[in-house]
Amino acid sequence: MRRQASRRIVAIGVGCRAGVAGEAIALLARRALDEAGAPEGERQMFTLAAKADEPGLIEAARMIGVALTPLPLAALVAQAERILTPSAPAQARFGAPNIAEAAALAGAGAGGRLTGPRLAANGATCAIALSPEQPRDGVTCVVALTPEQR
Repeated sequence: MRRQASRRIVAIGVGCRAGVAGEAIALLARRALDEAGAPEGERQMFTLAAKADEPGLIEAARMIGVALTPLPLAALVAQAERILTPSAPAQARFGAPNIAEAAALAGAGAGGRLTGPRLAANGATCAIALSPEQPRDGVTCVVALTPEQR
C-alpha cells in the first residue's frame, strides 16, 4: 500500500484598523506563524470581505507571498462558538465575534483548528488555523482486502 501525499491549509486570519501599514501586518503574521511552529502546508490569508480593500492587508499578503481571500460576514459569524478571544469592537462594528480568529477558522474549513489565540500589535490582529490534512488533488485512498485479510 502506498501512502498518498496530503495537503493542509495554513489559514492566516487577519484584521486591522484602517490605515495600518502592510509591514506591520506582515510582521505580525510572520510572528503568528513562528509561534504556531511554522506549520507546513499551503498558506492562505483570509479576512472579512468588508476589510479586503484595506491597502495594508493587500500589501501584507503580497509581502508574505499569499493571496488575500475575502470572506462574507456569515462565514465569520458561523465561527462564534469556536473562537478563543471575543472582540467587543469587532462585534459592535461588523457583527463578527472577532476578525482574525474567525477568518482563520473559516478559511481552514470544516474541522480546522486554531493553533492558539490571536495576536494583536500596532492596530492589527492575526490568528493561525490549520485545516485537517486532505489527500492531495482530491485523491481518495482505497484499500482492498482479500477475503483472507478480512
